[in-house]
Amino acid sequence: VQLQVSGGGLVLPGGSLRLSCATSGIIFGDNAWAWYRQAPGRERELIAAITSGGFASYVDSIKGRFTISRDNAKNTVYLQMNSLKPEDAAVYYCAAAPDRLGTYYDREDKYRYWGQGTLVTVSS
Repeated sequence: VQLQVSGGGLVLPGGSLRLSCATSGIIFGDNAWAWYRQAPGRERELIAAITSGGFASYVDSIKGRFTISRDNAKNTVYLQMNSLKPEDAAVYYCAAAPDRLGTYYDREDKYRYWGQGTLVTVSS
């Protein structure tokens, strides 16, 4: 199983980035997906998740700015990030939790597979 994360980089405050998590070796539709991030000196936190049934949820700090989505044909999960703020700077990870029931997972230990992380820097 591989989760290949891409799309990070340096962006100005107010700018946008789209992160991608391309997967292989996994039955894409039989998983719940999530994006986590870890800022320097802070614990890794769940920021967005989408169930196998397509239900999406977000942490309050990103609601209305970030969108998690998935493309089943491309076996890829995305995180569209708009109106970026300096406090969004972090290493971003995608993760997969095997599931067919449409369950929402908010515990890190439920996510079995992880991407390598991509650095997002928001600075002028």
